[in-house]
Amino acid sequence: MRAKLAILLSGSGSTYANLAEYCRDGRLEAEIVVVIGSKPDLGGLLRARAFGHPTVVASAADDVTAALRAHAAEWVAMCGWLRFWDPPSDFAGRAINMHPSLLPDFGGKGMYGLRVHQAVLAAGVRESGCTAHLVAGDYDRGPILAQSRVSVASTDTADTLQTRVQGAERELYPRVLAKLFAAHTRPPPLGARPA
Repeated sequence: MRAKLAILLSGSGSTYANLAEYCRDGRLEAEIVVVIGSKPDLGGLLRARAFGHPTVVASAADDVTAALRAHAAEWVAMCGWLRFWDPPSDFAGRAINMHPSLLPDFGGKGMYGLRVHQAVLAAGVRESGCTAHLVAGDYDRGPILAQSRVSVASTDTADTLQTRVQGAERELYPRVLAKLFAAHTRPPPLGARPA
């Protein structure tokens, strides 16, 4: 039985599209049950419609949770989601984010996209990468699940570093999700009564 996965996005949806391809060809045992965008004019929502996935626009946290429950989502993957959403108890330990740095460095509110890579270069560090973590509490503060490291070259710009980090994200995210799906038993359907 495939995991029922919801996607939260605020941009073009390239991370989501990568996961959708993994689901479509069977490399990830999941069904994307809804794609939730933070505003209506997102490229990620256009991609979702092309994949045939249901879409919802929901910027407020309560609306996000309502949409997840309405589509019977079991898991949530943040794919460039830029709004604050702290999972309620029924999604605790089942919401995952991919951040484009080696947390806890270069994380927190306002640290996303090119801003992260610009900060990495300004700090002069020799290594960056990406972090998969559970969503809990404040921005980028949930427990770390896995990291992938990327060397920072002296010739890097924020754009070139971002390209390499995104490549690492595309490999790490589905691998982390697959491990989580395999390790957890399925929750009962929403509204089900215990036997």
